[in-house]
Amino acid sequence: MKFTKMHGIGNDYVYVNCFEEQVADPGRTAVFVSDRHFGIGSDGLILIKPSKRADFMMDMYNADGSQGAMCGNGIRCVAKYVYDYGLTDQTEISIETKSGIKYLHLTVEQGKVAYVKVDMGAPILESGKIPVISQKDKVVDEPVTVDGKTYHMTAVSMGNPHTIVYVDDVQGLKIEEIGPGFENHPCFPDRVNTEFVRIIDRHTAEMRVWERGSGETLACGTGACAVAVASILNGYTEDEVTVKLLGGDLKIEWDRKADRVYMTGSATVVFDGEITLPDESHSCQ
Repeated sequence: MKFTKMHGIGNDYVYVNCFEEQVADPGRTAVFVSDRHFGIGSDGLILIKPSKRADFMMDMYNADGSQGAMCGNGIRCVAKYVYDYGLTDQTEISIETKSGIKYLHLTVEQGKVAYVKVDMGAPILESGKIPVISQKDKVVDEPVTVDGKTYHMTAVSMGNPHTIVYVDDVQGLKIEEIGPGFENHPCFPDRVNTEFVRIIDRHTAEMRVWERGSGETLACGTGACAVAVASILNGYTEDEVTVKLLGGDLKIEWDRKADRVYMTGSATVVFDGEITLPDESHSCQ
């Protein structure tokens, strides 16, 4: 299987051009290639496919083989791939995802995509649609008890479920101990991505993320969007926020009048390669 490893501020995936390749069992393939000792090493697998509804389709799988709906860092890398590898010459493109069609603007420098601005759509705040089990229509600064400790959370979906928790110390947080308790909490029927956030000022926040199915990752684009929305809802920041993640910074803007969230960040090619899979999960066209 030919592949390209890419990352968006450290959130790394293995990308396969399914205009040329077929992956018969993407869940099993994702588990194998994501292994950082016996595979390639990544947070998951993203397949770039033809679409009847948009210019391209992004089909993503987490490191545990479960299918994801949307990845903000991943979709920027898909945009860079299709331009840099000659699948398009357009700088305004649309990509179909499990959470709808996303529209992207590509900034090209010296013939390669340097930055991508993504229209991430409207945030979902209704409890039942996130989903989060709650007596309230919106979950903003609500208490939740995880492993015997009470936190306050704000729930947002950006096509996938997020809960945002504000803490005094992000860097010293024992996220590997706390994260699984949130991910598998009974109030999140589809599990949840959890962002632990410290507000720096009215335009800046820092976060670490525990992603469902992958554990801690260096970055999460939809998570950064959810953090910006939650911080605005809680009155902590203005409508434009720089979110500082372990892998780098993302600029997030929530246009509340149009109810659209925009994310701008980089995308990077690490290397191209070819790998023999250990089973029959792959075949070439």
